[in-house]
Amino acid sequence: MAAGLRKRGRAGPATRAAGLCGQWLRRAWQERRLLLLEPRYTLLVAACLCLAEVGITFWVIHRVAYTEIDWKAYMAEVEGVINGTYDYTQLQGDTGPLVYPAGFVYIFMGLYYATDRGTDIRMAQHIFAVLYLATLLLVFLIYHQTCKVPPFVFFFMCCASYRVHSIFVLRLFNDPVAMVLLFLSVNLLLAQRWSWGCCCFSLAVSVKMNVLLFAPGLLFLLLTKFGLRGAFPKLGICAILQVVLGLPFLLENPVGYLSRAFDFGRQFLFRWTVNWRFLPEALFLHRAFHLALLTAHLTMLLLFALCRWHRGRYPVAAEGSLQKEGSTPAPHTQPYPLSHGKIVSTLFTSNFIGICFSRSLHYQFYVWYFHTLPYLLWATPARWLTHLLRLLVLGLIELSWNTYPSTSCSSAALHACHAVILLQLWLGPQPFHKTITHSKKAH
Repeated sequence: MAAGLRKRGRAGPATRAAGLCGQWLRRAWQERRLLLLEPRYTLLVAACLCLAEVGITFWVIHRVAYTEIDWKAYMAEVEGVINGTYDYTQLQGDTGPLVYPAGFVYIFMGLYYATDRGTDIRMAQHIFAVLYLATLLLVFLIYHQTCKVPPFVFFFMCCASYRVHSIFVLRLFNDPVAMVLLFLSVNLLLAQRWSWGCCCFSLAVSVKMNVLLFAPGLLFLLLTKFGLRGAFPKLGICAILQVVLGLPFLLENPVGYLSRAFDFGRQFLFRWTVNWRFLPEALFLHRAFHLALLTAHLTMLLLFALCRWHRGRYPVAAEGSLQKEGSTPAPHTQPYPLSHGKIVSTLFTSNFIGICFSRSLHYQFYVWYFHTLPYLLWATPARWLTHLLRLLVLGLIELSWNTYPSTSCSSAALHACHAVILLQLWLGPQPFHKTITHSKKAH
């Protein structure tokens, strides 16, 4: 009898949990319209979409032909390092020299061994499928914490993008590796783990330099949160990690490593451009055009920093009175409390401005900002931009990236959509008017 009581006692909590879960599901079904519109249901919708994505990604891998573009070149480049070559100027693959920082070498060296020296393509596809699902989970965690985007939008972010599935599991580019580390960094920043967030950010940069487009936003957040003196240790983490990762190559040929891995003047081929097809090729390749884009990029960042990100900023302690991290500052020296919305909006906007003024966008670059588009479109309220118009913008962007080869019309449509988003970000009210209410310590 005592055993029976113990059994019923053990079953009690499980039964109650099942009952609560059933009630919650019944309530969700009764409010199914709200289920698609209320951000509080983000996790439920995300779970359903992730399960669907497991089947979709598996189907894509086994039913759609793999296309070789850069994978063999990646493997040839890391094989050179495995064979003892640490001079970056001597490392190259079928598509040209190695132009990525050291983090790329280490990560793809692991993939080299995991895929039988790069020959087991199916294994590589499954690894990238896991990477894709990890990216979705990290992105959904960001959206859940910001609570700004209606869940119905996530369907278009997951199941409806052929190009993104292709980049991850049919092309095996290194861009997704950099972006999953970036989204991990954002989640750490949202958790107030600033040191770890900076570490992951630097690791993402070490895979591909496009992550530097987020750097102006991160710098602004660090200065806002910690002040000038407090930001230096965080920036030091980013710099030291780059030195440590690149040390074997820096010792061999420092100029060769820096000029190859961080080549900001690299020339892009006109045949692959997605965003500037309507320009004459001579203008596309002209240095004056590149300088004009850089000037516009920096000007727009400055305007957003001064007029948008800086708006509503609380006073922080003077540089000399900033207290050490981990201590309890006085009320007048309390670091500026950054809301989740401000962190995400600043980082995503910084990256998007860089995309708008990029010298060239290739097809794999779509993942640089694809998962941030719902936030950029929906987080900032704008009466003139209805749900339907926002979906139209998303659809036109997807169509532009799926047009191969790109045309003058597809490039112009892409710029028009970017202009709409940028205008909304500039004119709309701030999406981060509330500050965080918890008192977590920043690390």
